[in-house]
Amino acid sequence: MSRAAIISIILNQPHQHQRPCNDLISEYSSIIRGRMGIPFEQGRVAMISLTVVAELDAINGFIKKLGELPGATVKAAITDGDISQS
Repeated sequence: MSRAAIISIILNQPHQHQRPCNDLISEYSSIIRGRMGIPFEQGRVAMISLTVVAELDAINGFIKKLGELPGATVKAAITDGDISQS
């Protein structure tokens, strides 16, 4: 059963933490449908929004790994039911 989710990441000190974040996003690229990143001029924070579609276990695993990244704050909203087309 496929679900869709929007994952928001606030990355503090992105110059120090962006590589592990980008590496993890690349690892999960097969479930990512959209990505938007917004750096701030001061370089203290970056915001990333991801739209993903996958099985719930895959989405939750991705969210958990993102939340374990240094400097990252992660929040997500996941659809309630199956979004697969018949």
